Amino acid sequence: MTDHTWADEVMSSSGELGELADSIADQAKSFLIAVREVARSGEMGSAVPMLLLEVSQLLLAGARLGAQTDFVPEDDFEPDVGPDPDLDAIRVALAELLGEFDEFTEVFDPYLDPPELVTSRISDDIAAISGSVAHGLQHHRAGRTEEALWWWQFSYVSSWGGEGSAALRALQSIVAHDRLDREVDGFGETEFDDTVIAAP
Repeated sequence: MTDHTWADEVMSSSGELGELADSIADQAKSFLIAVREVARSGEMGSAVPMLLLEVSQLLLAGARLGAQTDFVPEDDFEPDVGPDPDLDAIRVALAELLGEFDEFTEVFDPYLDPPELVTSRISDDIAAISGSVAHGLQHHRAGRTEEALWWWQFSYVSSWGGEGSAALRALQSIVAHDRLDREVDGFGETEFDDTVIAAP
């Protein structure tokens, strides 16, 4: 890929790369901690706004990566970081917590003609995002800054950027329905706690 001429923020030194990597790592850790807490809580009322907030913040970090020129890792082959975390328990807990609101329909690619509608699950997307950012964290903890940045950037563009955007849209829609019209298409059948539309 060629350099993005529209990218305003270009890291020009190892110090700046380190600062960016530390910032992304902090956001990734915050996201993973929040997801685990939501899955453990069993509280639908706080789950939706908390996930809405954390996904939004992680996507901001991803946008910073997307605005960069392509990162190139030092090694031709990705170093082994060990086994990826088992996130199936979190996925299952989120699916049970979200219930009928877990599954949603979205446009897969807004530039496809004709547009393709796909069915997704918030729980699947959150678990997949968690796995992607956790993998990059393992490189970061091992001191491989450029490898971590390369992985986060590549996986943002190829997977978790789209997954996060889809999950964010679904979560925002839940909040919007809860606030604006609880009687639309079954939304009135499930009473949310008041905190569903409040800042966590």
